[in-house]
Parts: sequence; structure tokens; C-alpha cells
Amino acid sequence: MDPVLAHSVRLADDGVHVLDRRDFPFTRTWVRCTTTAEVAKAIEDMVTQSSGPYFAALWGMVLAAREARGLPRAEGRAHLERTGELLVATRRTNNHLRKAVAAVLAGVDASDDLEAGAFAGAVAGDERYRSRSRALGEHTARLLPDEGAVLTHCWADLYLTETVKAADALGKRLRYFCTETRPYLQGARLTAETLAEMGADTTLITDGMGAAAFQAGEVDVLLTAADRVTMDGHVVNKIGTLGLAVAASAFAVPFLAMVQAPDRLAPGAADVPIEFRPGDDVLHTLGRRTASARVKGWYPAFDVTPPRFVSSVVTDRGAYAPDRLHEYYDGEEVHD
Repeated sequence: MDPVLAHSVRLADDGVHVLDRRDFPFTRTWVRCTTTAEVAKAIEDMVTQSSGPYFAALWGMVLAAREARGLPRAEGRAHLERTGELLVATRRTNNHLRKAVAAVLAGVDASDDLEAGAFAGAVAGDERYRSRSRALGEHTARLLPDEGAVLTHCWADLYLTETVKAADALGKRLRYFCTETRPYLQGARLTAETLAEMGADTTLITDGMGAAAFQAGEVDVLLTAADRVTMDGHVVNKIGTLGLAVAASAFAVPFLAMVQAPDRLAPGAADVPIEFRPGDDVLHTLGRRTASARVKGWYPAFDVTPPRFVSSVVTDRGAYAPDRLHEYYDGEEVHD
């Protein structure tokens, strides 16, 4: 049975329903978005995170097609394009939203019926993401030790859950360490809870304990998702990944970064916009202020790990050294 967070965005007759990850697992509240603007706001406000925005964008585009009922096809198609631009702009660092929008528009262009085409495109995008995540998990699991400990950072979503399933199927006996991941505590609330839900041996540490865990020999592999990987091997992921990667390198612990595919639209790190969120977020934990009003906060949501600190980039086609990512696209069938 899939963990709860594997299906946290749903399309219904009355809109798009999004499980509020900001309060999970303490509450299980669904936010109903009746317009595409509300879907975009939910993504911006971190109601959903990691792969959640991808699925929210898929079904948000179907909502846009509903909004376009009765319009001439060209006007309806233009409305979907504008909606796609709005959704992509909500989280610029991760390029999954662009792929979600492209999947729905491809469905629209293949159908005479705007709404039916949008729905078919969204279903295809959903299935493709899940199947590629399964392939990614299987490739990753084969690289993990038969017995040992894996340190994660933030919430890798389907990438991680599919890796855990694949590792279990291979009979591997793994323990998992999770960083709490400030300021939203995704590691504590999402990763640790989901791993425990799956029956994994799970230990939570604070963000500052990773280097000590490597030094003490407690961890065998650092494993994270990547919001984006550039063609020259830079790994863009949740803030804090860089520090863990540097510490892992110092103590000869391999760092595996998971991504479905390197991004051909990002030759290097300079091609990836880094999202900055309100500094006020750093001054609060679970809704409670942790610093006085005299203190400011600074919050780049992502950091960039240079390829020299990355052992392998694992994709849905297998693992590649950071300087050989171009080989991902050497096959005849090209998708990104």
C-alpha cells in the first residue's frame, strides 16, 4: 500500500484538493482550490512541496480547461498557456512544473476537445512521473549497500519511497537518518513519518548533525533528491544539501543525487534561478517565533552543489558520473 503522501493532490468535480503538508502529520487537512489562481497560491504558500507542485500543476491545468468551457478553441488554448505561465512562476527553481504544463498542452494539441485533451494529458503526465520514479528508485536501490545507513535531507517524495520499496524487494537491510530540514521541518514531518509508515528503521537528527554522523561512521551513503541537475553536473536541491555534500566528501561518504533526468535547458548552475523565500520564515518554527523582533532572517530555498562533491547522479536510465550526464540523451528516445 502506498504511503499517504504518495497521493496528496486530487482532482474532483468541485476543484483540485491538496493535502496541506505544512501541518502533516499532526493534521490531515485538504485545501480545496476552485480556481487556477488558488492552485497557484497553494503552491506558492507551500501547501504542497517536492513532487506535490507537479501534480498540482497537472490538475490545475485541467481546472483551467474547465474554466475555458465555451470559449473558441484558440482562446481556450491561450487561457491554458497563460495558466501554465502562472503555475511555472510559482516555484522557478524546480523544473517539474514546466514539464507538467507541457504534458497537459500536448494532450490538448492531440485532441479536438480542449477539456478531454487536458485531462488525457494530465493522466499521461501523472503516469509518466510515477513510472519514471519507480525506475529511478530501482536504479538507486541497486547502488545502496546490502546493510547500512542512509542519510536523507528534506523530502524526496516518490523518489525516496520507490527507492525504499526497491531496496526492500532486493532484501537489503537499511536504516535511515533524516535531517529535520529547517525551516519547514519537511524531514521531520514528511520524510521521517513516511519512512516510519513504510516500516523502515528511522532516526531523526537536526540539520547540524550530519557531519558528526559521517565522522562517527554512522552513515554509509548520503542520498537526496535534486530539484534540478545541470548538464555539467551541478546539483540544485533544498538548502543544506551543499553542506552535507561537502561533509560527506570530507569523510569519504558517497553522495548520490536522484533526478529523473538532467535538464538540457540548464547547461550550468548560472542557468538555474534560485528561489528566495521570506526571511521571516527562518524566524519561525511550526508557527511560533524563535527570535526577537530585532533579528532578521535570510532564506535562499535552494543551494547548488558543485559536481566535485557528487559521486553519482542517478536517473530513470541509471547512474552517471556528473561529467558524463550528456550520455543520458545519447539514446534514440529522448525525453526530459
